[in-house]
Amino acid sequence: MSYTVLARRFRSQTFDDVVGQDAVAQTLKNAIKTGRVAHAYLFCGTRGVGKTTMARILAKSLNCLKATEPTTEPCLTCDSCVAINTGDDIDVIEIDGASNRGIDNIRELRQNAIYRPARARYKIYIVDEVHMLTAEAFNALLKILEEPPAHVKFIFATTEPNKVLPTIQSRCQRFDFSAISPETIGKQLAEILHKEGIAFEPDFLMQLSRLANGSMRDALSLLDQLISSGMQPLTLPMLEQLLG
Repeated sequence: MSYTVLARRFRSQTFDDVVGQDAVAQTLKNAIKTGRVAHAYLFCGTRGVGKTTMARILAKSLNCLKATEPTTEPCLTCDSCVAINTGDDIDVIEIDGASNRGIDNIRELRQNAIYRPARARYKIYIVDEVHMLTAEAFNALLKILEEPPAHVKFIFATTEPNKVLPTIQSRCQRFDFSAISPETIGKQLAEILHKEGIAFEPDFLMQLSRLANGSMRDALSLLDQLISSGMQPLTLPMLEQLLG
């Protein structure tokens, strides 16, 4: 049986599960509750702070098949929720801006966006590393952002918002994801280790949380490496040895 890394197994599933981005989660929940969901969002922040996770949670909330309208509590079990979790949903299209950065890619997106979603309320495009698009691609994207079809939502994510054209930013609601505090990371790691039944020393957890530099994904990646050694309890010397 293949091993699933911690970052995927313990990825937040709902707004209430989100770690370290409470203000963003609450604002998006309020938008759903009041029926004021924007047609385009720009999620900004360093790697591993929850941008893609939040995008998927928003997509599930908008397209949950068991709810009669957008909900702040997606069921997580319908075909749509399950497929969005794995990045395989027919109506929620995830695009890597680094490898689909040209004008032809965006022209194809525009052509496909006019068609209604296959089974859900919205056709949602999640574009990661959107700052990697070429200037021509940005200009092509601008046209559909100016007059988006009612059934389309865009969620852009970037680690370098300064490289996203101001004309694109002005047509999006921007959210800045902050670095996650060592205390918050440490609390989350402790919960995961308890669930996994793995012993650890407190000073080990404190140092690992600091080394993550605000990135939950980086913290979980380091933790995965240490757990794979098979040694318990996890200690500070083990961490120092891993890092050389």
